[in-house]
Amino acid sequence: MTVLTPMQVDALNELGNIGSSHAANALSALLMHQIQMTVPAVEIVDLSDIHGYVTDDLFVTILFEMQGEIDHAGYIIFLLPLDSAIRMTNVLLGIAEEKRELTEMDESTLQEIGNIMSSAFLNATAELLSVVMIPSPPNLVIDMGHSAIEEILAELAVEVNEVIIFHTTLKCDQYSINGNLMMMPAIDTLSQILTIMDQLLEDTA
Repeated sequence: MTVLTPMQVDALNELGNIGSSHAANALSALLMHQIQMTVPAVEIVDLSDIHGYVTDDLFVTILFEMQGEIDHAGYIIFLLPLDSAIRMTNVLLGIAEEKRELTEMDESTLQEIGNIMSSAFLNATAELLSVVMIPSPPNLVIDMGHSAIEEILAELAVEVNEVIIFHTTLKCDQYSINGNLMMMPAIDTLSQILTIMDQLLEDTA
């Protein structure tokens, strides 16, 4: 597994802070409520260990392919426990009932929220590392956590060994919402990102 230097960890934390700021502003505009978003932890884990970050509870998982300056760059997954997903769509749709089934409107809303989240973090990558990437159209899966991850991993078209996990917490007037944004860069992409990061750190030293 890639072992990050303390400076690389700081840079990833900064990427998380920039991404969360962009996402909070965009979500506030979409939901018409003030959203506060923090990334209290960022870590890099082996792909084989990703199952330790989900449970057999129901999750909404939204998959995007990263596209742009780096070919076949990898993927982004936004994971929300089902109760957090319903709370988030309730804010936009003006619904109070939490014990309900997701509708097509909910799913469309969640895809847009996932697009905002992934775009925000890719914009942060562009801002911090000058690497421009955009998300593909979303693929939404609602299933037990482990099953959803297995389904997504079976669809990966590039080789991925490690996952960068941005643990996210969103708060608005009504709710606290937890989720994880997982960046799954292809092997070559992760190497390129870390090389660019090291060059930037050297230039600012």
